Amino acid sequence: MSAETATLAGLAAYWIGYGLWHSLTASPGAKTWFARRFPRLAPAYRLLYNLLAVLLLIPPLLLLWGDHGAPLWHWPEWGRWLARGLAAAALAGFAASLRAYDLREFLGLAQLHGAADAPCDTAPLRLSVWHRFVRHPWYSFGLVILWAREMDAAWLVTAVTLTIYLLVGIHFEERKLIERYGEAYRRYRAAVPALIPWPWRRLDRTQAAALERLAASAGNQ
Repeated sequence: MSAETATLAGLAAYWIGYGLWHSLTASPGAKTWFARRFPRLAPAYRLLYNLLAVLLLIPPLLLLWGDHGAPLWHWPEWGRWLARGLAAAALAGFAASLRAYDLREFLGLAQLHGAADAPCDTAPLRLSVWHRFVRHPWYSFGLVILWAREMDAAWLVTAVTLTIYLLVGIHFEERKLIERYGEAYRRYRAAVPALIPWPWRRLDRTQAAALERLAASAGNQ
């Protein structure tokens, strides 16, 4: 095995391990275990989880900035500008979509003031304008940014591995969302695609509000 092949295999293994760790530590079982083992730190679980996730991204990102040979393919000039435009649009969409989320809760800052034994994942169902077209807008934007570029071997390994992880992760993430929101999320999943928007599969504002009310009523029962 050549040094380059070994490096690429190690990169793929790292991304797979990162994905498994990310999913395992996000599970309700892991959060419950941590709260029982370290009750005083329980409110900081989400913040610690995010900090460690960022730190664990540093090694593969440093590797990706290295020289891994010539690009595997070249876009024609029009394709290069199209790819750049799609990536820029995805970045702009990601930035605009931040307003649809409670970032203090997402980062784990809001939980620092909660009770140590507070239940996990109690946020209400919120369907922003982005969620009316795709169920996972951040994943959609991320995949566009990931693929809209000329790739060397290391970037291609990363793109393929992370894409597979996201597709598998959506399946398990939505199982938890159905458990949390019940029939409201089942109807939402039937009406809206996961990643690629289609004009005939979307919700208007009234339909989205109705699903939010249905999820809230189910949670209050």
